[in-house]
Amino acid sequence: MPNTKSAIRRVRRVKKQTQVNRIRKSKYKNAIKQMDLLLKGKEKEKAKKYFSKFQSILMQVAKSGIINRNTAARKISRTSKKILSK
Repeated sequence: MPNTKSAIRRVRRVKKQTQVNRIRKSKYKNAIKQMDLLLKGKEKEKAKKYFSKFQSILMQVAKSGIINRNTAARKISRTSKKILSK
């Protein structure tokens, strides 16, 4: 239990930030699932259209620190490879 006034405020702030981070993380996971479904379903055209949004979501999440920038870049790179090879 926080004792000082600043610690009480900090607890409140952390609670809000945790919610924001959860939303961002779920947005990231949903984007990856959506792209996997499009690639497994052989829907190349839809995957190509969704790719720019997918890339945007991953970079936003990486920018906010939910995932590492290199992780986002790697996922984007591997996804684009899959889209081009099919």
